[in-house]
This record gives sequence, C-alpha cells and structure tokens, in this order.
Amino acid sequence: MDARTNPDEIARTNPDSSPGTTALAKPRKIVLVGIDGLRIDDALTGVHAPVLSAFARAGQLLPLEMEVPTISGPGWSSILTGAPHSVHGVFDNTFHGHRLDATTDFLARASHAGHSTLAAVSWPPLADPASAGPILTTRLDDQRAGRHRLVVRDGETYGYRMADGDIAAFTRLAIRDAGPDASFVYLGEVDEAGHLYGGVSPEYDAAVARVDTHLGTILDAVARRVSTHDEDWLVGVTTDHGHLDEGGHGGADPVLTRSFLALGRYGSGVPFDVDSAIRIQPTDISRILLSHLG
Repeated sequence: MDARTNPDEIARTNPDSSPGTTALAKPRKIVLVGIDGLRIDDALTGVHAPVLSAFARAGQLLPLEMEVPTISGPGWSSILTGAPHSVHGVFDNTFHGHRLDATTDFLARASHAGHSTLAAVSWPPLADPASAGPILTTRLDDQRAGRHRLVVRDGETYGYRMADGDIAAFTRLAIRDAGPDASFVYLGEVDEAGHLYGGVSPEYDAAVARVDTHLGTILDAVARRVSTHDEDWLVGVTTDHGHLDEGGHGGADPVLTRSFLALGRYGSGVPFDVDSAIRIQPTDISRILLSHLG
C-alpha cells in the first residue's frame, strides 16, 4: 500500500524522535482543541482569531474536507474515533441507531496504551453518559483511579459563553497541575452564534474572538507546563463544519465542508512534521495526534 493512502504512514515525526535523542526522553503529551462551527476562511485571516491564525502560521496547517452531513454529531464522531459515518453510524445529533460501540475513541486508545487522559467539553453528547451518545467512552474505573479526568458543561441549556469559560478554566488547571498525556477540549460558542445570528454577523465574529482568547489561555498553559516540567507537547486545533452566511449547516457547501488540522509542537525545538503532500481526512486526525505519543 502506498504511504500516501495508508493512514498508519500519514504522520512522521522529525529526526528528534529517533532513538537516543534528547526529545525521546521527554514525556510526550497531546491535546486536541475542537472549535465547533468555525468558518476557516474567516478565522484564519487573523482579524477575529489572531491566536489561532498565528498558531497555524507558526506550526503546520493541514486542510481537510468534512463528510456530509456537516453536522456536529457525525463530524465529531469521525474526528474522535477515526471512523467514517458508515462505520460509526452517526448521521445527526440524535445519535439514533449509532454504532459507536464498534469504534474506539482516541482517548480510550491512549488509555489502553497506559496514558492518562482528559475530556473537557461544553456539548454533553460528546462525553456525558446521560446524553445521546456519548462519543467518548465514560471509563468510570479510570476516573475513580485518577487516570481519566472528565468535565462536562451544558452549553445547550445554559449558554455556551459561560460553559466555554468554565471548560477553558478547567483545562488550564488540569494542564498545570496534572499534565494529562492525552486531552480533548471542546468549545461551542462559535456554533451557537452562527445558528442565532449567521456566519457573517458581528455576533459571530465576537464569539470567534472570545473562543480565540480561550485558545490563547490554553496554549499559554501548555507553554508554562513545558517550562516547568520539560515535556514535549503536540497541540492540534480543528473544527467540524462551518456556517452559511445566514446561519446553519448540514449540506455540502464549501463553506460548510472546509476544515483543517493546525498543529503546533511545544518543548521540542523541532516542529511536528506531517507530509504536506498527503491530503488528510477527518478520520486521520486522531491517528496523527496519537503518533506523537509513540
């Protein structure tokens, strides 16, 4: 099989990952930040999301296309499990008839390899066992043993501006004090603003700016953690879909299907390297991140 089509060959680290080098001795960590409903043609210009755009310029930006329907349930299911819609069986936000039990989310895979994990989300179906889904397995035994940290806020009921603030604050604390080996952080206010006001509204732009600020505080927490613990962190940022000018999503319009994976490495001195000639898919994101853990 050609390496360009083999998911196991998609991610290749730089020379500092070879045996006997200094970077190999450092503890390795990964964190994926998911920003729901982000129009990347606007966000990456730097006007409303200067942190994200600077992060993408300094690291590596990999374009990708989301599978239709461009809805959060199926989109995040593919990103977090590495399985396409036809396998995980999620086609809307009801999760009716899903086959998530036939998949393994990337945090569970990290846990199976002996790594500590964190899930911090403001949309309950991602991780709340009492909600539809969830996409991320609950792993109660790991929670009791301190190997898995979970925080869920209900942005659907109480609003995403407050919920995202809680999620960002908890994430910063967890990174500072525990430094989980593998984390997923979800921020939902941008999607909420898109539905309420449209994808080209001042309210949408303001939501992008607030979430960008949250991202900045998380990146600062990673940088401080690196300086105090001499660790090697890989941070990824992605989105599940965009928004139409008038608001809404689900179809195949390019503004809805365009997504990306932005990668930045902290503590190594050498960027994480993914072959830019390979066109990645949403299902590749978890494999790319997990490859950093070894």
